[in-house]
Amino acid sequence: MHTAFDQLPLNEPLGLRCAWDVLDHDLGTLARMTPETVQRAVACVRDGTVIPLNLPVTEPDPPLFGREAIEHAIYPISRNDMDDRVDRFFPQASSQWDGLRHVRAREQGYFGGGTEDPQPGPGPLGIEKWAERGIVGRGVLVDACAYLSQTGDYEPLRGDTITAEDLHATIEHQGVTLQAGDVMCLRTGWIEAFRELPADERAALAREPRISGLAGSEDVARLLWDGGLIAIAADNPPVEVTPGDPKIGSLHRRLIPMLGFAIAELLDLKRLSGLCAADRRFDFLFVAAPMNLPGGVGSPANAVAIR
Repeated sequence: MHTAFDQLPLNEPLGLRCAWDVLDHDLGTLARMTPETVQRAVACVRDGTVIPLNLPVTEPDPPLFGREAIEHAIYPISRNDMDDRVDRFFPQASSQWDGLRHVRAREQGYFGGGTEDPQPGPGPLGIEKWAERGIVGRGVLVDACAYLSQTGDYEPLRGDTITAEDLHATIEHQGVTLQAGDVMCLRTGWIEAFRELPADERAALAREPRISGLAGSEDVARLLWDGGLIAIAADNPPVEVTPGDPKIGSLHRRLIPMLGFAIAELLDLKRLSGLCAADRRFDFLFVAAPMNLPGGVGSPANAVAIR
């Protein structure tokens, strides 16, 4: 039975709602994925159109948050066979999943309350737990970029805040309803706008990111939790607005170590948004296969939408 956000225990030192005693510690919100929710998701396939949601692993270009660019080498292993190798590969540099090892809640620790920092290899909260399960749900595109651009002053690269009220308004405008087992795909327009910039402006923005995204507020956390989502997937780098407001708080801290949310970032939602807008149908089958890296902190997204 789904526990409402306001009924979750309060972590007193942080003053944040906590799902440690509600969800499996290794799965987090993916524990909400059931055979029944998967069957409902499969019913969203109408015409069989497949839309990959992944950027090239070489993007964003340049890399963000101090990461280095990958190096790809191709070399022969015999007279007739070739192999290749990728060096300086950061699993969270491009379209990716934040695993439950990604963020801790200060001295309160990681999801479930463990306080020891993770080490390489199999262990609690490793991304392999998600890889063994897969991520399948009814995807729902919430096109905040389209709605907010039509109804007000919104710029993806300006660091605008998308509030819970904005999400409610967008969802109502699109005529969709969140259901248990859904994956919310949030379009902010950030990666589309970033890719259109000249190289020097992309480099400047990579050094000092300004990213429009969700408010770090309790209201946003409540909406996502009470929506019954198994994951939220966005097209910007951190899901939340950057720079954020310390007075409001960190959405990453609320969602990952406290609520166990599966979060995907930097998905390419441009083609999907065009198809959804054309026929006013915003739901689809969402499928992702995280990389089976024992003890991994994150993973490439490996996500597709099927309409």
